[in-house]
Amino acid sequence: MPLIKSSTDLRNHYNEVSTVCHDTGEPVFITKNGRGDLAVMSIDVFEDLTGKKELYQLLADGQASIRAGRKKPLHDAMSNIRQDLADGTL
Repeated sequence: MPLIKSSTDLRNHYNEVSTVCHDTGEPVFITKNGRGDLAVMSIDVFEDLTGKKELYQLLADGQASIRAGRKKPLHDAMSNIRQDLADGTL
């Protein structure tokens, strides 16, 4: 269950919110005037999410390059290298 706090709670109980973020690895959602405004998380969780996002983007770029014919899947490239070695052309 997500933890939701008001911006006033964040201001008045920062250490408690920080402890929850670090201990649970989950974000704390902050409201402003009763509406969602921010998600607060530990630096470790943020870096993990950022790293995953970058990895997913690299994988998507690689898949797009394969579909566009600019790159080959690793399996195909290795098969071609093995064949070239067997043929003596490499």
